[in-house]
Amino acid sequence: MNNITSSDVIIFVCAGLLIILLLFGFIIFFIFSYRHKQKDYNLLQEQKQEIDAQKIVLVNTLADLKDAQAQLIQSEKMASLGELTAGIAHEIQNPLNFVNNFSDVNQDLAKELENELLKPLAERDVHFEESIIKDIKENEAKINQHGKRADAIVKNMLQHSRKNTGVKELTDINALCDEYFRLSYHGLRAKDKSFNATLEKSYDESIGKIKIIPQEIGRVILNLLTNAFYETNEKKKNADGNYSPTVKISTRKLNNLIEIRVEDNGSGVPEAVKNKIFQPFFTTKPAGQGTGLGLSLSYDIIKAHGGELNLHSKEGLGTTFIITLPA
Repeated sequence: MNNITSSDVIIFVCAGLLIILLLFGFIIFFIFSYRHKQKDYNLLQEQKQEIDAQKIVLVNTLADLKDAQAQLIQSEKMASLGELTAGIAHEIQNPLNFVNNFSDVNQDLAKELENELLKPLAERDVHFEESIIKDIKENEAKINQHGKRADAIVKNMLQHSRKNTGVKELTDINALCDEYFRLSYHGLRAKDKSFNATLEKSYDESIGKIKIIPQEIGRVILNLLTNAFYETNEKKKNADGNYSPTVKISTRKLNNLIEIRVEDNGSGVPEAVKNKIFQPFFTTKPAGQGTGLGLSLSYDIIKAHGGELNLHSKEGLGTTFIITLPA
């Protein structure tokens, strides 16, 4: 201990000071490092809160978009139902007129028969009575026939408007096409009584019944036919007297496929917009006359059935939509 020199003391002091400086430096570094990490953490927290807020906005926006989409789809479905209304009114009015007319005739015949039966037996005409009874029976048969026709129209309307269960049913595709063919034509005629068109139909009777969702496929057929009649009507307004609007619907069986064609001799689809025709909200109709969803929904419905919806059109000559479905 007595051998410690002043130089040793200096060394110890310097070493102590160095250790203190190192400790102090480490503490300062730790403090700065902690503050920097705290700052980064706070920044991350702020960014996380911003991201969470943006997520909420995006979720709400997505929900709003889904609601808007659902409303638009519902509007399109209601529009297609609206297209049917005028046609159904016309279709159902015909059998009702027959029912009313034959009922009136039968009332008159019944009075004649009653008057004949009130006559003395010697004055009664048996042959005349039998003729009246025969006429009443024939009229009753016609009343029954047209009553059933009206009943079938109402049932078809209810089938179209009822909630879609998504369940495929065995359906007579020819009968479905024929029903909507007449209804869509009469629907346009109800709006514009000056419009007339040649209706051509060709159905392959070998098809039989196929499994489809009738409400959905009916909506597609109605949409295509409505577009066809609209196009021919628009062309008629600007054409000379030589133009004759023509719409044709046909079905045929192709091996394991069923083909439905809807053809018109309207103005056709311009080449520049053919690749957009099935896009949502795209329409060639003037503003306010179409949602632009009809063909898009039709395309999706056919795809969901495992089929195809294709377009063939020549500008100025007409358009053909081809539906193919599994047999």
